[in-house]
Amino acid sequence: MTALNHPHRILYSMIRVSNLEKSISFYSNILGMNLQRKEEYPEGGFTLAFLGYGDEVTNPTIELTYNWGVDSSDAYEHGSAFGHIALAVKDIHAVCKHIELAGIELIRAPGPMKFKSPNRTHLENIAFFKDPDGYRIELVED
Repeated sequence: MTALNHPHRILYSMIRVSNLEKSISFYSNILGMNLQRKEEYPEGGFTLAFLGYGDEVTNPTIELTYNWGVDSSDAYEHGSAFGHIALAVKDIHAVCKHIELAGIELIRAPGPMKFKSPNRTHLENIAFFKDPDGYRIELVED
């Protein structure tokens, strides 16, 4: 396969949300992402919001999909195949404190990974919490 006939970068990962404005606020205000663009599709009955760090042209984003008519009491089934979204942080303890002060419960406090790979020289500090729709988010200190 040559460079011309295979994918060359990750654009975005999509998750469905039940309250678009609440999710945009969470990813923007709690996690510091920038709202890159928001698009409405009246004929399809949905709105897309793309958020991320840096320029969307060169950095991957998260696509939040809101299907009109779904309210926050209608929870999406996440399934067992999806794991989590991972975000790099410089100071995991400071970020976790910020998250907790915003009223978000950590489901795993910051600390070293339980297992070590023979290919890594150190244990990474990680933490987990959930977004407004219950998607797991992992913080990895780099």
